[in-house]
Amino acid sequence: MKKNYQIFIGIDVSKSKLDYCIVTDPTATKHQFGIVSNNEKGIKQLITLVKKVNVDSLDALYCLENTGVYSMPLCYWLQAAEENYWTEDALQIKRAKGITRGKNDKADSKDIAFYAISHLHLYEPSLLPENDFLELKLILAEREKLVKAIGAFKRTNENKDFLPKEILKSVLAHNKKTVQGLQKQLIAIEKLLQDLINKNPVFKQQQELLMSIPGVGMQTTCNLIAVTNAFTSFKDWRKLACYCGVAPFKHQSGSSIKGKTKVSHIANKKMKSLLNMAALAAKKSDTEIKAYYERKVAEGKNKMSVMNAIRCKIISRAFAVIERETPFVNIQKFKTAS
Repeated sequence: MKKNYQIFIGIDVSKSKLDYCIVTDPTATKHQFGIVSNNEKGIKQLITLVKKVNVDSLDALYCLENTGVYSMPLCYWLQAAEENYWTEDALQIKRAKGITRGKNDKADSKDIAFYAISHLHLYEPSLLPENDFLELKLILAEREKLVKAIGAFKRTNENKDFLPKEILKSVLAHNKKTVQGLQKQLIAIEKLLQDLINKNPVFKQQQELLMSIPGVGMQTTCNLIAVTNAFTSFKDWRKLACYCGVAPFKHQSGSSIKGKTKVSHIANKKMKSLLNMAALAAKKSDTEIKAYYERKVAEGKNKMSVMNAIRCKIISRAFAVIERETPFVNIQKFKTAS
């Protein structure tokens, strides 16, 4: 609910504590600061304190940085208490501060409160995702750690070409058992992932739709569902392309600065990597994508720019099948047949 709030509470979240700043008059030189523990007791203490300052909780707006799991308890309690709260990206708040010198948690809480005041026109009420989304993200994170661990342990085999067999024998035997154990855990976590998808009707339907797109596999599908909250967090595919770091931006100013159009490094690197793998697979298996790639390269386009365009095509196709609620249809096959 957007309105003219009377009180703004900026909260700097850390693992063990919450530094807060309560602002009732932005023009004043002094504000109310404090620290509470980042647990149920401390959060209740903070909510009670704010209600003493302003009895009507609808006139208060809590603002905090999105710090992942550390901010979860606070969000749970604010949502349960039906308080208005706003979780914002830390980089967004940092860049909105302007030139600053020094840093501490007390100052950060004040900066967060004043960010809420000055950017109130951007405020959208925050809501925690449903439990299935939280579980999906957690399972995907565990799977990624297992994949990295397997890769790290497999690299022990690189010593075969440089060290004597008698030195490596016992180590490689132990390493083999470790890798086998991790691979079993990977199979188990992937089964857990599929069980969660099957249990949730929305997840199941979107999985079937997304995997009908050439090049899009299980991991790309699950991560797309997770980062978009089942395609409810982004209004269109262009915003998701920007989030994934595949949307090109101009770099020009006046007559002197004429940089190349390129993608931004501020992105979800995991999604960008998955989309790159999907684009490579689509270039091999999809005749339409393959023809598009060869045509653009023949025209003199940079190969990486063309691959980036294919990543954008995959995102647009994903939004299309979800919006239509029908699987992807490869029109090129019908053209070839006719």
